[in-house]
Order: sequence, then C-alpha cells, then structure tokens
Amino acid sequence: MNSGGMSELQLSLIGAGIGLVVIVYAYNKWQERKHRKLAERVFRSEHPDVLLGRREAESGDAGEARLEPALAVPEASADRVAATAGEASPVQATEQFGAEPPVELIDLAIDCIVRFESAEPIAAPYLWQAQQQAFGKLTKPLGWCGLNERSGQWEKLTAHGAGDYRRLRAALQQADRRGPLGEAEVTLFLNGAQRLADEFLAVAEMPARNDVLAHAAELDRFCAGVDIQIGINVIAGAVPFAGTKLRGLAEAAGLVLREDGMFHCVDEVGATLYTLSNLEAALFVAEELKSFSSNGITFTLDVPRVTNGARAFDRMIALAKQFVQSLGGKLVDDNRAPLADSALDVIHDKILEIEQRMAERGIAAGGPQALRLFS
Repeated sequence: MNSGGMSELQLSLIGAGIGLVVIVYAYNKWQERKHRKLAERVFRSEHPDVLLGRREAESGDAGEARLEPALAVPEASADRVAATAGEASPVQATEQFGAEPPVELIDLAIDCIVRFESAEPIAAPYLWQAQQQAFGKLTKPLGWCGLNERSGQWEKLTAHGAGDYRRLRAALQQADRRGPLGEAEVTLFLNGAQRLADEFLAVAEMPARNDVLAHAAELDRFCAGVDIQIGINVIAGAVPFAGTKLRGLAEAAGLVLREDGMFHCVDEVGATLYTLSNLEAALFVAEELKSFSSNGITFTLDVPRVTNGARAFDRMIALAKQFVQSLGGKLVDDNRAPLADSALDVIHDKILEIEQRMAERGIAAGGPQALRLFS
C-alpha cells in the first residue's frame, strides 16, 4: 500500500466531486436566469400595480389611473417579487395583462392582494386543496379568483371549481368587526402565498408587510368611527307582552322571523333593514311564542349595513310607535329614558351624517364593501 500518495481511486473521486460542484453551480445559474426571465415576462411594464390598480383605457390613453377611495394604498415592493422553479412557457391572453378582476371579486380598497402568474395551468381542485392547507388558520375572509383564458373573464374560485388557470389573485380582507389584520396573520398569509407559488412553479407578487399593516389599521379606524347601531326599546308596564300578540303585530307589518331568533324587516331583495328582538335574553322561537311573554322588545338598525338608513329608521320608529299603542308600552332608550320626537330627529340626522362620511370614503352604506367590512 502506498501511504505517501493518493491512489487512482482517490484521484478519481476528487475529480468527480469537483465536476459535480461545477455542474451544480452551472445548474443554479441557469435556474436563476430562467426565473428572472419568467418574472420579467409575467410582470412586464404594462402590468398594473397590484395595490394601486392603475389601468390604461382600451382607447390607448396612457396615465389614466383608476380612482380608488381616498385611502392611500401602498405600492407593492419590487423586492417582494419571487420566482420559483418551472419551465417558462408563454402566458396566453397577453393582450389582457392590463386588466384586473372586477371589484365584485377583489377590492383594492379593503383587500390585501397577492398576484400569481404561472407558466403552466393550475388545476382549480388542486389549488383549492393546497390553499386550504396553507391558509387554514386565517381568521379573516379569504377569496380567490382566476382568469378564464377561454372567455377572457375573471371568475370566483370555489371548492367545486374545475377550471385551469395561469393568472390568479388571492385577496385577504384587511378589517372587519373583529378588528384589523394583525402582524401574525399578515405573515401567515404572505408566507403561505410564497409556498403556494413554490409548489405551483409560479411567480407571486406581494405587497410590503408594513404597508399592509398600516393600511389595515387605518381602515379599521375609519370603520370604528361609523360603526353605529341604533336601538329603540318598547317596554311593558305591569303586564308583560304576550308572544302571540308580538308575533301578530310583527307579521302584520311584514316582518319575518328568522333562525337567529329575531323578526327582520327586509327590502325587495331580502336585505335586512332593521330587526325586532326580545329585550330579554330569550330568543323568539316560532313553536314557543304561544306560551311566550316578554317585558320588552328592541328595534335595531345597523347603520353601515343599510341602504337609505335614515328612511329605514323612520319606518322603524313608525312601527315601534304602533307597538306602543297596541301593547300599551313605552318608547325608551337603553337607559329606560323616554324618547321624545326631538331626540329621534337627532338620531335621524346622525344617520345621514354617517352615510355621508361613508360615501366620501367610497364605501356606500348597505353596499357590498360595507356588508363585508361590518360583519
């Protein structure tokens, strides 16, 4: 055995190791170049910014930006664009790259949006299963939509979808009545989105974390300032109100008893204008109203969730006064203080003020945005 030198086997192994390192280095550089080209092709200059939602009109007028509510929504950071492995084939419908989903599907004013662009089609069932695993711990509503390349239309993705998509949008609602998005949830969403991009060999464009948190907090502050519910009580005197009498009066006025244990006054499309509930803890149950009695009832108007809330309030007060006359009760506030017409006029004007503030923000009371935010 030659102890002073290397055997031919050792030299061969060293040479093979050096060759393997060279191959791995070359492969990584090739992958990096390929990913960069994919990102450049997907997010070319005519792409609108995901958060600012700039759109050029089909007439060719450059620089015309989509007008969003007065909220300053942050721009996506370029350093958050990540590419993952995958063969970069041409993305179809390139002439539609300037179009974003309609506001009915994702809303730049109230959603945190991640844009996905894939070189290869992603099957909806596979995506749905993967995103459930990635985002199962999110508490805020999350919506998905994809571009149907055959119709050229964006469509909502559901658990029962069967399409294939190259262009996708994930939209996480930034605030609701539980509060704004927190740091942990934003981190979970963005990290999960990157893992999905890795899994599907796609490019993901994501907003900056701090910008999302600041926008969510500001949106929540605005919502808190207009989140008003008006409650008007009718209380009984010496004799409690009989359940059968309450039901008869409510149904005669067109109110509908629903599973939540309240009577609802609804508009022509079934949206709730105001509710009638028991002032006490027990709910109204149809089968129990024959033996039911109550010492008071409450009419409630959820201001940001109602279109033409001042008009609905007037209708609610008129009905409450009918109950007072029919039942022999008293119209009072939450402190059991009598409500004079002057006080009701002040409430009416406050509702108008709230509606105006919401309109100036671009969030119509009772509209789709308000129904999502105030839930």
